[in-house]
Amino acid sequence: MLIAGFPAGSFQTNCYVVAPAAGEECVIVDPGQNAVGDLDDVLREHRLKPVAVLVTHGHLDHMWSVAPVCGARDVPAWIHPEDRELLSDPGKGLSLATRQQLFGGLTFTEPDDVRELADGEVLHLAGLELTVDHTPGHTRGSVTFRLPRTDEIPDVMFSGDLLFAGSIGRTDLPGGDYPTILRSLAAKCLPLPDDTAVLPGHGPQTTIGTERATNPYLAEAAPFAGPTRGI
Repeated sequence: MLIAGFPAGSFQTNCYVVAPAAGEECVIVDPGQNAVGDLDDVLREHRLKPVAVLVTHGHLDHMWSVAPVCGARDVPAWIHPEDRELLSDPGKGLSLATRQQLFGGLTFTEPDDVRELADGEVLHLAGLELTVDHTPGHTRGSVTFRLPRTDEIPDVMFSGDLLFAGSIGRTDLPGGDYPTILRSLAAKCLPLPDDTAVLPGHGPQTTIGTERATNPYLAEAAPFAGPTRGI
């Protein structure tokens, strides 16, 4: 398994490239602001051919480069239908002050090929098996993507802005809701094994076990959860 990541743009949003191995097809997760140059370097270094772009949610810092990447590589973008409108109008997901600060003549369009994600769906792309979990709360259409355990790696979750090392995504922007994100954490994170690797939208990698033990938001979410597999 090959997973390469880098922080993109002024938002330092983690963009990930995932493939079974070097020299094979791959998927791209969350190509954000100014991601194209570094992304091209990663693809060239590992001799990878993209077949899809996956978007954890529609906030600008995660989808800024989706259309150019899809257009240049002639690949589809996958996003939850609740956030699809943000591909062409990302200002709907931002505060008024942020919209006024960021949008100086910038325009965004959907890629030519957009496909919609569903909760529990399993995507078979680039020789990978990715499970989609709908995790609203940060935005209405937030999702995570999970890779199953293999002999060489534990379970892996690309958590977007649902879960960070020591924190969670903000809920004060349009489409955000704090009780909803707690329920998403309880339903989609707490049942996972402790050694599940969490690759978040910002900041360093962590594990479910570390966050279960130290993250105050997961502790707050725990009453919403059923039995867990990680303890």
